[in-house]
Amino acid sequence: MPQTSTTSLLEPIAADMRAVDAVIRQHLNSEVVLISQIADYIIAAGGKRLRPVILLLIANALGYRGTAHHALAGVVEFIHTATLLHDDVVDESDLRRGRDTANAVFGNAASVLVGDFLYSRAFQMMVSADNMRVMQILSDATNVIAEGEVLQLLNMHDPDVTQERYLQVIRYKTAKLFEAAAQVGAILAGADAATEEAAAEYGRRIGTAFQLVDDLLDYTASAAEMGKNAGDDLREGKPTLPLIHLLEHGTDAQKDMVRTAIMEGGTEHFDAIYAAIEQSGALDFTRAAAEREAAAAADAAAQFPPSQFRQTLIDLCAFSVQRKS
Repeated sequence: MPQTSTTSLLEPIAADMRAVDAVIRQHLNSEVVLISQIADYIIAAGGKRLRPVILLLIANALGYRGTAHHALAGVVEFIHTATLLHDDVVDESDLRRGRDTANAVFGNAASVLVGDFLYSRAFQMMVSADNMRVMQILSDATNVIAEGEVLQLLNMHDPDVTQERYLQVIRYKTAKLFEAAAQVGAILAGADAATEEAAAEYGRRIGTAFQLVDDLLDYTASAAEMGKNAGDDLREGKPTLPLIHLLEHGTDAQKDMVRTAIMEGGTEHFDAIYAAIEQSGALDFTRAAAEREAAAAADAAAQFPPSQFRQTLIDLCAFSVQRKS
């Protein structure tokens, strides 16, 4: 998603995003210097902030006119940032968003503990919102995300992971926070049950589309485009959708090569595996799956009243599958 295009696309909520940035800066404050250093390092790395964006867009699309959505968008971003800190430690990653990960700079222990700080700060902010329904949605989502992390851990180095098992990880680990952000936006706006479910559906679907495109980009984008090392999923022994499709449809020799790569990890055979993925149609298969999810998200957003915010939600669906980073 090119930065200029993102800026133009999100112009309807530019003021809201500035308010969310102010909330984030305010609540990162800690007397413990290392916490502030690491938190600032992570937040300063940027990122698309899509989960807060979706919360803000849906709240506005459904007529919300208060300011509580700024603090709750900050909560969502803190939860997401905490998962990134923990993910990078678990995955032993050393590059994210084009620069060294926090664990590479500050060490694993500090990264895990600051991730815990961000989780707990998010819950402090959540309580101050004084909305039990919102707290239920976000606390449940945080728990499901943790389950997704464990499910992914169980799937690592397992070449027998099915598409169903892998998509369950996506729904838990990635799509759930998109879903929760969307649902919170609808709750703040006082939406009825059907509209709230349409918002949740939008979040689930676009979150799944984004993750599937990430899976695709791990084999097709450069480190400069992705902001992380190409082939990281393979190095970590993660059986993502392109690999699963290849295991289902490749030649016996290709299947043996991929099974070994998943079980052992590493990128020694990355070029050969990439060629096999391309030859098998796995890239097209994965892109088509992402496009179906994005189309379903757009259909869900189309249920909202016409507005520039609804149109931006629909436009985000196209960006979710067209992006190069």
